[in-house]
Amino acid sequence: MDVYIGFDTSCYTTSVAVVDSAGRLVLDHRRVLEVKQGERGLRQSEGVFQHIRNLGDLSRSQAGFLDGMKVAAAAASVKPRPVEGSYMPVFTVGENAARVAATVAGIPFFETTHQENHLMAGLWSAGGPWSERFLTVHLSGGTTELLDTVKEGTDFDTRIVGGTTDISAGQFVDRVGVAMGLPFPCGPHLEKLAEGTGDGVLPIEIKCYTKRATVSFSGPETGAKRLLESGKDRAGIALGVFLSIARGLGRIIDAACEKKGLQDVLMVGGVSSNKYIREYLEKSLKYNLYFPKARYCSDNAVGAALIALEKQKNAM
Repeated sequence: MDVYIGFDTSCYTTSVAVVDSAGRLVLDHRRVLEVKQGERGLRQSEGVFQHIRNLGDLSRSQAGFLDGMKVAAAAASVKPRPVEGSYMPVFTVGENAARVAATVAGIPFFETTHQENHLMAGLWSAGGPWSERFLTVHLSGGTTELLDTVKEGTDFDTRIVGGTTDISAGQFVDRVGVAMGLPFPCGPHLEKLAEGTGDGVLPIEIKCYTKRATVSFSGPETGAKRLLESGKDRAGIALGVFLSIARGLGRIIDAACEKKGLQDVLMVGGVSSNKYIREYLEKSLKYNLYFPKARYCSDNAVGAALIALEKQKNAM
């Protein structure tokens, strides 16, 4: 059986995935990088070290998992975004691992990017959109972008049409979470804290400012921290953070779709898995929203494996 392997070594997760020739998932291995309590991320050098260690552990723990399979092509995220000058050292680990594997196996290697990896995994998991053009909303630890997206064969043509003017939605979540003493990355922990509002605690309003298709999250971050310092309910603040993000996103998605005449919206990136953001957008927006399963919103290499499959088929 022919299979296709993808690598993605982001700022947060070491990921390797394998799909078969029908696009069915064979392996989805991930390991989140370790961040010391109270810190808001890793230096690139530390991330590189952990990726190298994690890939070594994978090769030992998964020895023999490809027995009976023929790897036909490999792909890796080589940089964050498909634009000139986009670069982070952490991605060189996955790229070089994939290049070595491809050379040893005598198979093609294909370059992709972290953002395109998210896009492909999102389309695969959400079952669309398959329209000629659609809006992609990329929400992650380091990115909040609205992308006018066209899938052209095996490639994506993306143009930024909106997003944040300062910090990303993920940074907003992480900075408030770290201020609360939560582990980093803070998204799942802050969401769990917000679930306490189910006992009758109301969300605390945190205003979010938008202008056409752009949003600012630095002001809401400051507001949330002031509420925390004043002793306000932590669960109410947590839910307030997610609803602040959701309201801001709702306004800028509407502005971008109206301007570009788009009806289909694909949500990708780890922050888009948050249930409060999803529920708000589904209720408040009139567009066709496509949400991947939560597991395929967070960093993974499934998209890279699928890109290897598509590019190899296109090359034949």
